[in-house]
Amino acid sequence: MDGRFRLTRLVRTLSSEIYLIWEEQNRVGQLDLHYANDTIHATLILETDLSVTSEEELLSQIDEDIVSSYLPNFERNDFLVTVFRGEEISSYTDSGHLEEDAGEE
Repeated sequence: MDGRFRLTRLVRTLSSEIYLIWEEQNRVGQLDLHYANDTIHATLILETDLSVTSEEELLSQIDEDIVSSYLPNFERNDFLVTVFRGEEISSYTDSGHLEEDAGEE
């Protein structure tokens, strides 16, 4: 996996994966992949502005490093990607809020 971006897997199931995307030490976004037979669906949430060229480079790297290792180009019907721009607001778990604001009591 050589490329400009570093993809760190958080979760893997039989039909899906979640990755954090890094450029050097900066978190660029999150990728959710869902494998549905011969079509791969992806939701890409970018946390930083990327040029169209950089976005296409990232999508190419995702395809080469992750998606094609699951189902090569010639064996799949389609790789559908929806790209969003967003930011992480907070995180929760069954036991409550993960990141308490230091100023809150």
